[in-house]
Amino acid sequence: MARDGSVVPADPQAMAVVKKKTQSSRSWILFDGTGQGSLLDVDKYAIMHRVQIHARDLRILDPLLSYPSTILGREKAIVLNLEHIKAIITAEEVLLRDPTDENVIPVVEELQRRLPRLSAGLQHQGDGKEYLGGQPDAEAAEEDESPFEFRALEVALEAICSFLAARTTELEMAAYPALDELTSKISSRNLDRVRKLKSAMTRLTARVQKVRDELEQLLDDDDDMADLYLSRKAGSASPVSGSGAGNWFAASPTIGSKISRASRASLATVRLDENDVEELEMLLEAYFSEIDHTLNKLTTLREYIDDTEDYINIQLDNHRNQLIQLELFLSSGTVCLSFYSLVAAIFGMNIPYTWNDNHGYMFKWVVIVSGAFSAFMFLMITAYARKKGLVGS
Repeated sequence: MARDGSVVPADPQAMAVVKKKTQSSRSWILFDGTGQGSLLDVDKYAIMHRVQIHARDLRILDPLLSYPSTILGREKAIVLNLEHIKAIITAEEVLLRDPTDENVIPVVEELQRRLPRLSAGLQHQGDGKEYLGGQPDAEAAEEDESPFEFRALEVALEAICSFLAARTTELEMAAYPALDELTSKISSRNLDRVRKLKSAMTRLTARVQKVRDELEQLLDDDDDMADLYLSRKAGSASPVSGSGAGNWFAASPTIGSKISRASRASLATVRLDENDVEELEMLLEAYFSEIDHTLNKLTTLREYIDDTEDYINIQLDNHRNQLIQLELFLSSGTVCLSFYSLVAAIFGMNIPYTWNDNHGYMFKWVVIVSGAFSAFMFLMITAYARKKGLVGS
């Protein structure tokens, strides 16, 4: 879309091969209620004017900034930041950022398939042919009754849960063989490989944990879930919001000020019944269970890594004990030989001894006594080391 607000129709086949341009961070795709997409190239002020959100909310979707996964409910929009899925959902349309990204293209295709209502699709079957969709009638009818924003939200949640589950499966397929290889052969190459896999697992666990915490926070607060019912809020404010979605810049930026304070106060005092959020609660619980299962798989992998580290430490301790045993025996042998060296040193001196004359047997007795003492010392040192557990029995 140019500065004048003109809309360029989207080509799903061409989107897969289009490379990112220098201004790809400003590229958006707009989906309406029929699932038709239109490529837009607008600045942030046009987006803020379109969906009536603040700049701080739009800043969360900036790909140049690092923000954690977030689901924010605003007066007329849902701001969605789930990893690579950065979208703004209203009651009538979806704005998705960076549609040419390889991880976002499947989300684009899924939105085009699931956003149109079933009744709208059946209107095109005027020749009497049966509807050959991939869903049973009951499931399709139930999905058709869901509000537009919930269908879009479900596509985003399903995409991010599948993406994180796929990354977890890839990590498991690489980690378990590497850990088994490390237990069989401890080497610098295997240790470095496991270190990299553990770092990747830590980063992935943090990403999965943030998505899970965001869903859990929504499930714990009924007011936050009620803020996501955009269609119901739009129906309550229908006298004001009936201008439609076709005008890009015709609406005033202060359209919210047209609602009287009395009507706002009346809407704020409405007490939402517990069943009002039941549909969204069931939707969030389904994907919360899925992301929690992914987190449990990562936790199991972390425990397996910790067990492998403990096993390796035991092996290293065993090798260390063997080295201590060898060092102890060498030290004991050195001590024993030192007595023989002492005897040789005494009798090798060129000093005349009166008791050395006619006493040639003295040297033999000294050698015998020294050898016995050395053997005794060697046995005592070995017994002491075994008692302290320094060597094996």
